[in-house]
Amino acid sequence: MKKRISKRVIALGFVALMVLSAVFITGCNDDKKASDDGKDNYDLGTEGTFTVGLDDTFAPMGFRDDKGELVGFDIDLATAVAKKMGLEIKFKPINWDAKDMELKSKNVDCIWNGMSQTPEREKAMSLSKKYLNNKIILMTQKDDVDVKTSADLAKYNIGTQADSSALEMLSKNENYKDFKDKITEYKSYDDAILDMKAGRIDVIAIDQVLGEYKNKNMGEAMKSLEYNLGDDFYVIGFRKDGKALTKGVNKAIKNLIDSGEAAKISEKWFGKDIVVFK
Repeated sequence: MKKRISKRVIALGFVALMVLSAVFITGCNDDKKASDDGKDNYDLGTEGTFTVGLDDTFAPMGFRDDKGELVGFDIDLATAVAKKMGLEIKFKPINWDAKDMELKSKNVDCIWNGMSQTPEREKAMSLSKKYLNNKIILMTQKDDVDVKTSADLAKYNIGTQADSSALEMLSKNENYKDFKDKITEYKSYDDAILDMKAGRIDVIAIDQVLGEYKNKNMGEAMKSLEYNLGDDFYVIGFRKDGKALTKGVNKAIKNLIDSGEAAKISEKWFGKDIVVFK
C-alpha cells in the first residue's frame, strides 16, 4: 500500500532544499572570490611563481652576503609580502639596464630593488605605492668640503654612478650648468668611493640608504653634507597590465606596516623605520 506524504513534510523538504542551495551558492561565491584574489588572477610568469627581478649588488636592498646568499631589506620585505599573499617567491638577478625587457617578456613579474619613482617609469609600468623614504645625499671624506646650497657644488669635483637617480637629480638641479663639468660618472659607487679616497673627487652623490650602509661598513669614514638633492622614494614596478598583482602587493605591504612587521625589517637594515605607504 502506498504511503501518503503530508503537505507539511513536503514543505519542510522544500525549505531544507532552499537552505542547502543557498549554502552551495555562497560556497561557490567564496571559492570564486578566493580565486579572484589568488595567484590565478595575477598573471604570473611562465614558471608560475612570483618572480622578483633585481640587481644583486645594491646593498642594503638586495645583495650577496659573504656566503653568496641573497640578503637585504627588499629581500626580507618581498618574502614577507609573498607569504602574506600565499605565493611562492623566487628572486632572479637581472641586468638592470634590461629590466624593462625582462618585465615585458614575463621573465620576471616585478622589478623590486630600490627602484626610484620617475615619470618615465609611471608611463612604462604599473607602479606600487611608494614604500621607502630615501633621499639623494652628498657625502665626503674631507673636512674642508662644505655644501650648504646647490651653488656650492661648483667648487668641488663630484662623483656618482652612471644611469643613477643621483645623476638624474644632479642634471635637473637649477645650478647644473655651473657644475656639470665637475661631474664624473662611474660604473659603480664603489669605484666612486675609491676615487674619493684617492683624492680625485671631493664628494659623491648617492642614495641615502646605500651611502649610510657603506659608511657603516667603512667605520664612518665619510660624512653627510648639509645639502641634499631631495627625496627619492622607492617603488616596485610591474607590467603595465599587472594591476591585480600591483593591488595585491600594495595590500600586503599595508598589512605588514599595520602589524609592525615592516618596521622591524626596516630597523634591522637601517636602524630606524623609514617605511612609508603613499
